[in-house]
Amino acid sequence: MVHTLAPEMVDRVNVQLLAAAGIILSAGHTDATYEQMRDGFADGFTGVTHLFNAMSPLASRAPGVVGAALESEAWCGIVVDGRHVDPVVLRLALKCHRSDRFMLVTDAMPCVGGDRHSFRLQGKNVQVRDGACYDDAGTLAGADLDMASAVRNACRLLNIDLASASQMASAAPAAFLGLSDETGRIAQGLRADLVLLDDDLNVLGSWIGGVGDIASVTDRGHVNV
Repeated sequence: MVHTLAPEMVDRVNVQLLAAAGIILSAGHTDATYEQMRDGFADGFTGVTHLFNAMSPLASRAPGVVGAALESEAWCGIVVDGRHVDPVVLRLALKCHRSDRFMLVTDAMPCVGGDRHSFRLQGKNVQVRDGACYDDAGTLAGADLDMASAVRNACRLLNIDLASASQMASAAPAAFLGLSDETGRIAQGLRADLVLLDDDLNVLGSWIGGVGDIASVTDRGHVNV
């Protein structure tokens, strides 16, 4: 089980108890200081939810959650849609932190996978326009992003290869969740969760636990977990 918490809002003893109970803790929607986030990592936080978004930023005299995360060994989720975080900032982050600790996340809203162009979130009206979700105040409210698009964006916007983008979408999240012995890679004994992509990284077919529809799948494309 994963919980996203704001470190400054939770007693350190409770953080330690949650971590000791096997709860995976990720920092998010937080205005914690650098020092508070460092304490959080020491107490049991191992991840950061959608790095840069809804958290104290990296500033010249206040490193904030972002600075603490990039300096640490934390697993960092990133929303790569070209809107939540400028690609230049994400490319810089990749240079400052272990590449195998980044995870692609969608922050997907009800519009993804359907034809909805509006919905309500926590009592607010949210409109989908130009590939992003905004409330009436113009604030981002989740993302209009699926994982296949996140992988394509990572290759295109972050200038990384498909293998690296695939790791961010599969092996890294599996490791963060403690599931590396079950899934996240193509290896003997692991669950056959597979996606077949064409040369343009469009999804041709998928298998969950080895079960999937191969009727429309050709022998062209790249196989990816």
